[in-house]
Amino acid sequence: MSKPPSPRMRKVNESLREIIADELTRLTDPGLGFVTITGVETSPDLRNATVYYSAMGDEEERKSTAAALVRSAPHLQESLAGQVRIKYTPRLRFEVDESIESGLRISELLRDLEEQ
Repeated sequence: MSKPPSPRMRKVNESLREIIADELTRLTDPGLGFVTITGVETSPDLRNATVYYSAMGDEEERKSTAAALVRSAPHLQESLAGQVRIKYTPRLRFEVDESIESGLRISELLRDLEEQ
């Protein structure tokens, strides 16, 4: 089990999340569907960051969104470099945030149990 991030790292992670989410609204990539940036985890050395997201749509639309996020990584990193004063601009890696889907599934199961 990893230790929780320091207050400084939480602040860095939240700043990165806000900037990435804001920049995504400006992108014109047709493959980018309805996506929400749910969190960012930056490595302690600030060289890498995992960006967690959720995407709406069917499987094909979610794959298209994933590909669009990978294509947009260089632009997003450039935007981060210009807006955040940290030692390194992290390399971005995108990962689907499964917690939202899991939460919806649990709610559905509880609702089904309640009906029985």
